[in-house]
Amino acid sequence: MIEETLTDTEHRMQSAVDAVDRELNAIRTGRARPQLVESLKVEYYGTPTPLNQMATINAPEPRMITIQPFDKTQLGAIDKAIQKSDLGLTPTNDGNIIRLVIPALTEDRRKELVKQVHKKIEDGRVAVRNVRRDSLDHLRKAQHAKEITDDDEKRAQDRLQKVTDKFVSIVDQRGQAKEKELLEV
Repeated sequence: MIEETLTDTEHRMQSAVDAVDRELNAIRTGRARPQLVESLKVEYYGTPTPLNQMATINAPEPRMITIQPFDKTQLGAIDKAIQKSDLGLTPTNDGNIIRLVIPALTEDRRKELVKQVHKKIEDGRVAVRNVRRDSLDHLRKAQHAKEITDDDEKRAQDRLQKVTDKFVSIVDQRGQAKEKELLEV
């Protein structure tokens, strides 16, 4: 019972860390990375579709992303989706391929992006703590239902706190790495 709860907790906390990773990858740095636009939704025959399901996305140069759609008729829709996004990039469309040139970040923009990183990291910490709270509630209910003893509950809470600390530390490390990447000139 306790082992199942702790295993489930670790799995859910890992999912929270993975979500933070995805969000941090979407924050633009001075380098071109396909992850920057992969999940961008494009209107494809009336359905919002992730860009990576509609096109091949590459980063042939450190400051350029190329997007080659499988269906050339969708170049305009992809172009519009990029312009509407909050990426701040202007696409160049030559009729076959879309090129996105990633400009160097200004100091003000870097500071703004660092603030975004801090917010996403705090959201990740909150998500991990919410998983801990749910697990604690589960353990307390089991203890009140006499499924586990008081001592077992206390030991499980201690283990749960160690797991929580581990995952909060992982989230913090990812945030520090992203911040370092942003501030790198």
